[in-house]
Amino acid sequence: MTEFLVRHFIKDYEHTEKVSVRTAYGVLASIVGILCNVFLFIVKFIVGLMVHSVSVTADAFNNLSDAGSSLISFVGVKIASKPADEEHPFGHGRMEYISALIVSFLVLEVGFTFLKDSIGKIKSPEVLNFQMASVIILILSIGVKLWLGFFNRKLGKKIDSKVMMAVFTDSMGDVLTTSVTILSLLFFYFTGINIDGIVGIGVALVVMWAGVGIAKDTLEPLLGEAVDPEEYQRIKHFVEGYDGIIGSHDLIVHNYGPNRSMASIHAEVPNNANITESHEIIDHIERDAIENLGIFLVVHMDPVEIEDENILLIQNLANTLIAEIDPSCSIHDFRVVDGKNQINLIFDLVVPRDYDKEKQHDVEDTLCKKLKEHDERYEFVITVEHSFVSGT
Repeated sequence: MTEFLVRHFIKDYEHTEKVSVRTAYGVLASIVGILCNVFLFIVKFIVGLMVHSVSVTADAFNNLSDAGSSLISFVGVKIASKPADEEHPFGHGRMEYISALIVSFLVLEVGFTFLKDSIGKIKSPEVLNFQMASVIILILSIGVKLWLGFFNRKLGKKIDSKVMMAVFTDSMGDVLTTSVTILSLLFFYFTGINIDGIVGIGVALVVMWAGVGIAKDTLEPLLGEAVDPEEYQRIKHFVEGYDGIIGSHDLIVHNYGPNRSMASIHAEVPNNANITESHEIIDHIERDAIENLGIFLVVHMDPVEIEDENILLIQNLANTLIAEIDPSCSIHDFRVVDGKNQINLIFDLVVPRDYDKEKQHDVEDTLCKKLKEHDERYEFVITVEHSFVSGT
């Protein structure tokens, strides 16, 4: 069914790197979500009135909020597809995240409302009117939500959409809450004990938890995430694949919406290379990055020593020592200013982001002491920095 919808309603569906195609995926997911959730709301609301169940009614309005969420997602996707303008030179892609954040607050509001209603039901319980037909309808609704969830997950993976993956998570939460609702009705049928209010609280808490999860997932790219290690390796290998580039470091990626990123990286070039030729290589990398990676990449050129054996020996020594002291640290931009009575070693020391000042100083101090054991003339100009890659 998913493939049928994609093939018949999305033109050029295989070219997910195109903004127009990505927008079409978002529109399709939103419309399907609206239709499915409105249908489920109507069915569950009628069932809830028939059996006088607050948990069923809560589940129904949860579906209505999901329909509203899909509508907001639809608007967000359409706005996100707008091209760049004078006020927004990087486009409107982050609007997709903002719309998902709005959705998360709607989900939280619904959960909180029915938490209050469920507490009221515990204080003043109503007699449930059990009907097997109602249970069957709720079971069918589980099937619809399962399909809708996996539909969004499949489309979300194709276009790397946090919003669709959030919808998948929300749908799985709906499957859980509806299942628990059915169990409460069956429990009443076989025991005569009304646990509807208690189950309603469980439903409300799950709904609220889903809202918190959606908010967290959408706030992260808005606040600025660390570079994913796989993305880091992809960009690093791309840059270092060009002749004349011997290494790279200091990658920073700024996300302006799905498939809309700007990045900067330091590319290492031989210090004896012709500067005009190196600059031409850098320009080539930047042009190709837009076409091949879909990233507006700014490359800073760092000249590094490749011939002076004495400097290379000192650099290798420093790299070996830092690996022994702390393998999570690294060195780059290594330079040597030689003198008769003093030799300045100038480099950047990359340490994990969770290291405090004391820990940084310990690593730096230990490295300097071990280097001085090889030559007392060594003096140090060290810049301590953090990586922007996730997990480092």
